[in-house]
Amino acid sequence: MDNKNKLIYYTNKDLTKIPLLQKLSKEDIFGIYLVSLVFPFRVNSFVIQNLIDPDNLPDDPIFRLTFPHPDMLSENHFSNLHTAVKNKYPKEKLNSLIYEIRKTLNPHPAGQLTSNVPVVNHEPVKGLQHKYRETALIFPTQGQTCHSFCTFCFRWPQFVGMDDLKFATDESLKYQHYIKEHKELTNILITGGDPMVMKARNLEKYISPFLEDGFEHIRFIRIGTKSLTYNPFRYLTDDDSDDILRLFSKISEKGNHLSIMAHFNHHIELHPQPVQNAISRILSTGASIRCQSPILKHINDSVDVWVNMWREQVRQGCIPYYMFVERDTGAHDYFAIPLTKAYKIFRKAFSQVSGLARTVRGPSMSATPGKILIDGITTINQEKVFVLNMIQARNPDWTKKPFFASFDKKATWINQLKPAFGDNDFFYEKELENITRGNISLGASTNPWSSSIIN
Repeated sequence: MDNKNKLIYYTNKDLTKIPLLQKLSKEDIFGIYLVSLVFPFRVNSFVIQNLIDPDNLPDDPIFRLTFPHPDMLSENHFSNLHTAVKNKYPKEKLNSLIYEIRKTLNPHPAGQLTSNVPVVNHEPVKGLQHKYRETALIFPTQGQTCHSFCTFCFRWPQFVGMDDLKFATDESLKYQHYIKEHKELTNILITGGDPMVMKARNLEKYISPFLEDGFEHIRFIRIGTKSLTYNPFRYLTDDDSDDILRLFSKISEKGNHLSIMAHFNHHIELHPQPVQNAISRILSTGASIRCQSPILKHINDSVDVWVNMWREQVRQGCIPYYMFVERDTGAHDYFAIPLTKAYKIFRKAFSQVSGLARTVRGPSMSATPGKILIDGITTINQEKVFVLNMIQARNPDWTKKPFFASFDKKATWINQLKPAFGDNDFFYEKELENITRGNISLGASTNPWSSSIIN
C-alpha cells in the first residue's frame, strides 16, 4: 500500500493520541474511555480524516457512529464504572464489573446462540448459523474483527472477549459438510466481524469450495462488510487488492452471483473519492452492492439523510436494500427510536425517491421469528394498529402473512407490542415456542423445515 494510504488504528489505549479529541474536555475523553471498557472501540485514520467534521463534535453523526458516548450506558452502570476506575479497582474486580454490565445488555439477540446454530450428531456446527431455509451464515475465524467498530453494532459480543458468546469456524470444516448436505440452501452469507479484514488468500479459502462439485445448490454468495466506507483502500491499493477483485470476478465467471452487503449508515460515507473508486472496482467484477443500515437516533433519524443516501447509492450503481430497526441489544436505548417514528421517516423518504431507489425495504426488525416489516399504520374497526408481516421467517409459511399489533407510540421493538383486536398471541408465537422448546430438549435444529442431524 502507498504510505499515504496506510491506515493508523486507534483503540481506547490511544485516545490521547487522536488529534481530533483535543477539541473535547478531559472529562469528555474520560467518558469515552469508560464506555469503551464495555463496548468495543476501534477507529482508523481514514474515518477520522475523511468522514468526521471536527467542527461538529460531539454531535457529528460519524463521530457518534464510531466513538462511544456516556449515555450508551445507564446512569447506574456509568457511575459504577466511573467509581471503579477512579478508585483503581484491582483488574479482576474491574473485569467482573464490566462482565456483569455486559450480561445485562442482551448479547446475541434473536436466538443467535440457541435457535440459529445447527446441530450435527449432538454437536453445534461452529461458526455457522442457519435461521432461514435458503441462507446460511458463515463466521470465518480470521474475520472476527473490523476496520473500525460501529457503536450500535449488534454483534458487539464478538469483539470484547466474551468467548462463551463468540461465533467462529474451527478447523474441522464441519460447516462445509453441513452446507453440502443441506440442498435447500441456495445462499451463503460470509459475515463476522468483517470478512474483508482477511487477506485475499484466506477469503478465497472460504469461498472457493462453494464453486466446486457438490455445491451446485449454492448459487448466491454474499459478503457482509463495512469496508467500503471504513477502508476503501482494501479494494484499491492494498498489496492484495487485485487478488480480491480477481476472486470476485472468479465467482461471476463460475456462474454464481456475488452480492456485497454494504453497510452505509449516512450519506456522508459515500462522498470520499476512494469510496467511489472502490465501488466502481467492485462493480466491474460483475458483483452487485446492496446497501443496508439500521435507523439510529443521533446518526440518521431524519428524512433528508435517507433520501440523500438512497439517491447517492443509486447514482453510484448500488442497490438500496434495507432500513433496519436497531436491535434490542447493547446500547439499544441510546440509539432506538419509536417504531412509529421509524415508519414515518421511511414512508416520507420513500415517497421522495424514484423507483430506482424503491428497492429498499423497511423498517424491518430482525427478531427471533424473522424479519418483521412495519408495513403501515392504520385504523381497523376503530382500533389503531401497526400492519406487520415477515419478509423472511424462521418458518417459511409465515412469510408475507399479514398480522396486526395494537398501536403503541413508545414501542421500539416487537416484544413491546401487543396483538390487536383482543388476541392473546401473535399468530406465530405458539409454534415458535414449540420450536424453541424442541431445541432445548432435543438439542436439534429449531428450523421446522429440515433436520440438522447428519449421520
